Parts: sequence; structure tokens; C-alpha cells
Amino acid sequence: MHQDIIRDTFDCLRRCQDVEYDAGISLQAHLLQAAAFAIQHEAPEHLIAAALLHDLGQLFQRETPPPEDSEDEDMHEAMAAQWLRERFMDSVVEPVRLHVAAKRYLCATSPSYVEELTEASRQRLGEQGGPMNQDEVRAFELQPYYWEAVKLRSFDEMARVKGMRTPELERFRPYLMACMRPVR
Repeated sequence: MHQDIIRDTFDCLRRCQDVEYDAGISLQAHLLQAAAFAIQHEAPEHLIAAALLHDLGQLFQRETPPPEDSEDEDMHEAMAAQWLRERFMDSVVEPVRLHVAAKRYLCATSPSYVEELTEASRQRLGEQGGPMNQDEVRAFELQPYYWEAVKLRSFDEMARVKGMRTPELERFRPYLMACMRPVR
């Protein structure tokens, strides 16, 4: 069963090669870069796995766009978390689910962070609700995996380097295997 999940996950990650991301790179390149930065910063294996998987929802949105009357047009984090929840531990799923909220959190708690965002990311920030207010900040800090989501967000922002060499996808298999949800 675990091998089937890894095969399906790798299939999704390979399909990300055909999805354009920000900064003139593919979604696959972005995900590989995020995971490589997580390794470089000596993140725990669950955060490396989360970095590799955090934007899979963008692939799912492309393949199954929301209805035109949907208010959840940019909920790629929820789509990814829903898909991951059946396959991986909460320590992977929850940072992925919270990574957009982490951007809003960082914009509220570290105003200089906004200036570090790409123009496209700043534009999406407005669409995602803008910086959190104080009540939202406090509520976010009560989330069990909020700090991991903030760390994931930093890898996400770094991972926009055109032409960056990254490890092959296979290099990440052990991280994914270590973070699988136990078979029932």
C-alpha cells in the first residue's frame, strides 16, 4: 500500500513539470527547490516532505478547476491538504494546509516580509485576505503546527530560482516514506 501511495505521489510531482509557476519556473522545479532548501536548512524529515508537497493543490486546481461561482478560487492549500491527509502524517499535512495563512501571519508580524515577496506573491496576498489582524494572529499561533507552517513558508519563498539545480525526485523518497500515515 505504501508503495502505491509513493507511486501516486511521484506521478503527481512529475505532472507538475507541465504546470507553470512564478518566476518562469515549473511547479515541479518550485517544489524540488523548496525541499532542497529544507534539507539545506536541516529541517526535520516531515518538513522536507511538506516542502516537496506544499503546492500540489495548484496541480489539482489546474486539472479540476473550481466552478465559476466558487468563492474558493485560491484554496490550493486546502486541496493539497485534503489529498495528503489520507496518505501522510499530520506533521506533513498541517504545515501544507497552513502555508498560505503563514504568509498572511508573517506579513502581519514582520512588516518587512511584505517587501521580500515577489510582485505576484504580493498580488495574491490581497486575494488571500491580506495581512492578518491581531485576532487572526493569536488564533494562528494556537494552531499545533503553526511554527512549521512559518518555516515552510520561508522555503516556499526561497524556491523561485530560475535554473537552480536540485536533487532528483527520487532523492526525496526516504522523506516521504518516513512520513506516511500508518496503514490501518
